[in-house]
Amino acid sequence: MSGVAPALSRALDAVLDGADPSALRRATVRLVEVYRSGAPPSAQVLADPTSALAYAAYRMPATHAAVARALREGSRVGALDGVRRLVDVGGGTGAAAWAVAGAVPGLESVVVVDSSADALVLGRRVARHGPPVVAGATWTRTDLADRAPLPAGDLATLSYVLGELPEDLRPAVVDALAAAAPRVLVVEPGTPRGYAAVLAARDRLLALGWHLAAPCPHALACPVAAREGDWCHVAARLDRSALHRRLKGATLGHEDEKLSYVLATREPVTAAPGRVLRRPQTRKGLVGLEVCRADGTAGPEVVTRRDRERYRQARDTGWGDPWPPAV
Repeated sequence: MSGVAPALSRALDAVLDGADPSALRRATVRLVEVYRSGAPPSAQVLADPTSALAYAAYRMPATHAAVARALREGSRVGALDGVRRLVDVGGGTGAAAWAVAGAVPGLESVVVVDSSADALVLGRRVARHGPPVVAGATWTRTDLADRAPLPAGDLATLSYVLGELPEDLRPAVVDALAAAAPRVLVVEPGTPRGYAAVLAARDRLLALGWHLAAPCPHALACPVAAREGDWCHVAARLDRSALHRRLKGATLGHEDEKLSYVLATREPVTAAPGRVLRRPQTRKGLVGLEVCRADGTAGPEVVTRRDRERYRQARDTGWGDPWPPAV
């Protein structure tokens, strides 16, 4: 996946070259206000070409990084084996399609479905600078509120969309994803609201008889949900381009995109034995981990230097990684 992020950055630079910086900044401010409001949008967010351009510059790199992070965990457990066709639902400008193209070498076809014509037009322009499978994608305008069947694929992705939908529509959308492909990935912002949307999708997929591939090491009740003021999420680090920094008024050359996600499969896969829920705390001679376990519990685990091999593994383990790691 490392080669796709720079390629996406170059593609965005090519498409955004010559765009009015002032118009992009104004559109970005509007987008930030919408996404930070905490409420589902009451109207089409990407309703004009400038908004679509601002979204691509401001959000596409972060969405790509988030989806790539979730896909990495799916790859570890073999959940992406055999994926040839992608259906990117609510895909907008195609960030998830770029991420899947980087994670699945055998990907042969991509269909991006979205309700915004402007986002689809821009996504097609960006895709022309991408790998062949992305450049050859099909871009289809569909309103999820119409509840029409989705195109068939081997993997259906829904990134940063579910939490923006009316609550009464969300179960039907998850059902449509499950009918379209034998693997479903739902990604949302790593916020309490985003986690709640992912948790509802997780419960819906389990009720349909599906199996969890990542991040959950079990299909029991989420132990984090029982903790007041806590939620399950992870972070994906991405580099900021010069334009990205200008639009966000940022100074750092990178940012950490926080996400919540669930990857589920129609057929069972062997999930990770456990999952690290927080950034590991390293002290002299020990590593402290917060682990979600296969028995449905979550809690701290301290690994000391006395256990040399386990200590080495703990020092190489990051937030969101399996624990213990495969050997």
